[in-house]
Amino acid sequence: MDLSPIQKEILITLITLYHRYSRAIKGEEIADVLKRNPGTVRNQMQSLKALELVDGIPGPKGGYNPSEKAYGELNLSDYEQGSHVMISRNGNEVNGANVSEIDFTTLCHPDICHALIRIIGSVKIFEIGDEVAIGPTPVNKLLIRGEIFGKDEAKSSLLISISEMISLPKKSIRHYMSTPLISILPGTTLREATRIFVENHIHGAPVMEGDRLLGIVTFTDLANAYAHGIPSTTPVVEAMTSDVVEADAETHLYEVIRRFKEREIGRLVVVESGKPVGIITQSDIIGVFPAL
Repeated sequence: MDLSPIQKEILITLITLYHRYSRAIKGEEIADVLKRNPGTVRNQMQSLKALELVDGIPGPKGGYNPSEKAYGELNLSDYEQGSHVMISRNGNEVNGANVSEIDFTTLCHPDICHALIRIIGSVKIFEIGDEVAIGPTPVNKLLIRGEIFGKDEAKSSLLISISEMISLPKKSIRHYMSTPLISILPGTTLREATRIFVENHIHGAPVMEGDRLLGIVTFTDLANAYAHGIPSTTPVVEAMTSDVVEADAETHLYEVIRRFKEREIGRLVVVESGKPVGIITQSDIIGVFPAL
């Protein structure tokens, strides 16, 4: 069947949002992504329902789902099993857009690296000069950053000049954490904790009582305690941070990088079966990514 450009645009956006959120999608959400009038989208949805390309879901949490026929009509037979590959614009993730293909158009040029980015969804929101970030991709964990210098709305594609490419390690953090774990007893004094840090060339350690994690203490915590006139004979339990960020040993390194940024922390405790087994710091990550 011959769909109009707006029908294809609405249907692709519906499929993208449906796979992103795993629920029925309201017409207003599609209109917001496409920057179109909600009434226009609703009218087109009636036509798409008549063509058996979408299913209407009633109720307060209702909306529209793409039908199996819709995937075939748009030649997206493999998309149902596909992963979501994020694209962000000027630092903000773009809803309703999923990167389906990356073609490197120049690789051997000494000064230029360009790529053609094909998107499932609308490219109307993107403008020439926008900074974009793509990924990580599902298999190789490739992250690409660059600037848009061209776009083709008819083919839903962007031309970008690549400024940075990183392949994030797929190994879990157990391969990068510091071991054996050096911990401190809650009754250890600030002075003794300082000595332990200096002798072991570390900047922080978990405070543990047996296998129980009580908190974490860092050089910054010690310095703050001394700056406030707290005696060096004070137990570290009085200066530690009790809100400890943990991560399972099988967590991928790229997930921990995101957690460091979101929580604004410099280290976290690695646990296995609920028991601390190591620690990973920003320095450990910089060792993996010396260019960062």
